[in-house]
Amino acid sequence: MSPLSAPDSRHSRPRPRGRPRTAPDLSETRQRLIRAGLIHLTEKGYGATGIDEILKASGVPKGSFYHHFPSKAAFGAALIEAYHAYFVARLDRALSDDSLPPVERLRAFTRDAEAGMARHGFRRGCLIGNLGQETAALPEDFRAALIGVLTDWQARTARCLSAAPLPAGTDPDALAALFWTGWEGAVLRAKLEGGPAPLRLFAGTFFTLISPSPKEEPACSTRS
Repeated sequence: MSPLSAPDSRHSRPRPRGRPRTAPDLSETRQRLIRAGLIHLTEKGYGATGIDEILKASGVPKGSFYHHFPSKAAFGAALIEAYHAYFVARLDRALSDDSLPPVERLRAFTRDAEAGMARHGFRRGCLIGNLGQETAALPEDFRAALIGVLTDWQARTARCLSAAPLPAGTDPDALAALFWTGWEGAVLRAKLEGGPAPLRLFAGTFFTLISPSPKEEPACSTRS
């Protein structure tokens, strides 16, 4: 580069102030699409939701959609990632609450989740559970993504339970797997029935199951 063409910092035009350009993955348009997608897929599922519905709900033109997502499959994969990030923050907030014993943290999570479903009239379920019901019609790589999400939630729950006084012989990993298997089923049925009864039934049974039995009082003895 010749001296005439080289940039001179002493005379270069300063960059105008203002809001920096937003990366495409963080743009408001993308976030509007993600929000609309999460609402529709938690209510209706992947197969029953069309791109046109997402565009109408988000107010985004079709060209902008394909600028961010080359296909519906890519959009679905992004929704799984976004939902996982949102849900992990919610789960960790409950499970890291040091003001509560470990089991009570998990119980608080179930109450918070019930309240979240109630706010939407039990019309919205869990995105991961919903998609799990549609695996035969989903892109094949969705299966591994969904399993990975559930495995992560299970591991976080197991770490919490490992700090709890559990009944002798119980395995925190197995209990965490049991929790998520049962909880996802309870969420599905709560959506089906339009009410909290399945959530409360499962939670009540699970927490009774993992409560340690009261220790027997030591027998009194008398010296002869």
